Amino acid sequence: MRIGFDARMYGKAQSGIGNYIKQLTDGLFQLDKANDYYLFLLEPIFRQYQVPNERIHKVEVDAYWYSYAEQTKFLFEISKYKLDLMHFPHFNAPIFYNRPRITSIHDLTPLFFPGHKQKSWWRKKAYELTLKTSLKKSAKILAASQTTKNDIIKHFSVNPAKIEVIYLGIESQFKKIENYDKIKELKDKYGLKKPYLFFVSAWRNHKNFIGLIKAFELIREKYNFDCQLVLAGQEDIHYPNISQTIAVSKYKTDIITPGFISDDELVIFYNAAAIFVIPSFYEGFGLIGLEAMASGLPVVSSNSTSLPEVMDKAALYFNPHDTEEMAQTIHEVLTNKNLQDQLIQLGFTQSKKYNWQKTALKTLESYNEILNSKQ
Repeated sequence: MRIGFDARMYGKAQSGIGNYIKQLTDGLFQLDKANDYYLFLLEPIFRQYQVPNERIHKVEVDAYWYSYAEQTKFLFEISKYKLDLMHFPHFNAPIFYNRPRITSIHDLTPLFFPGHKQKSWWRKKAYELTLKTSLKKSAKILAASQTTKNDIIKHFSVNPAKIEVIYLGIESQFKKIENYDKIKELKDKYGLKKPYLFFVSAWRNHKNFIGLIKAFELIREKYNFDCQLVLAGQEDIHYPNISQTIAVSKYKTDIITPGFISDDELVIFYNAAAIFVIPSFYEGFGLIGLEAMASGLPVVSSNSTSLPEVMDKAALYFNPHDTEEMAQTIHEVLTNKNLQDQLIQLGFTQSKKYNWQKTALKTLESYNEILNSKQ
């Protein structure tokens, strides 16, 4: 059978979806010994990508996501191959593609937090049309969490039997490291001279950066706990309120913004931190919490959406809309060694439940279910 995979976002540098594509296809190509795969890639990834075996075929396309060309040129390209199944790892897909498809839905963030890209009426309608069409035409929908599945059912009236929850995985590089020289080198590089709270994410309003900054200020002022705050991730000019909040903070010299960081440094940031905080209003899965747990870091998290589902009892939770409660919960963990140790041990156990091999296996089973139903 011939399976197509939309890999235009391939690679972690692109996005969380890009990393999902990379990890999932790596796993699929190791597991699947029967099917042929057609991987649709943009430059420069097309040129750089090395096919692992003769059953994997890479195809260059020139149609970026969320573009008009996605609905025309990309549609033409994937239609040429008469695929038995096409996997779209995101909702954005050619609405007139009529061959069998499977679609991954990680979250419905644009529905609840439209962001700057959907300020115009036509962009909002284009999102709704594309998403509704993808859901309707998919033989199966892969949801990243039960929360995402519930959101799809609630807002789009999709048959629950059509949606399968397949959790994401953690890469093996996220682990406890014993090399203190690397930790010291990182601290010296970024001026980390105090215990620090750590959060890494795209700079978006639904991630609640401002709430975390306000909670940090309370920890410094109300609880008199001397610490720093590290907010990693690429600053986004479309959300200037985050940078503005940092700029006027009384403790701005202790708020560190390293920008985009490599995976190698990310592991060290996790290991060097005192605590990992997820302040988000909305998460479709919350992989960063599991990465922090696997790295031996106590996690304090928002009690919103998928986060309690994914991390269960291995994190301590707060209401993300209540800055006082967020600060109090963070301070409780910072000052309670027994609680820290308990969360760390629970985190190690919880994080081991998630791996990309399991994700790939369950995805392949979904492929085969659809392909077998055609025979």
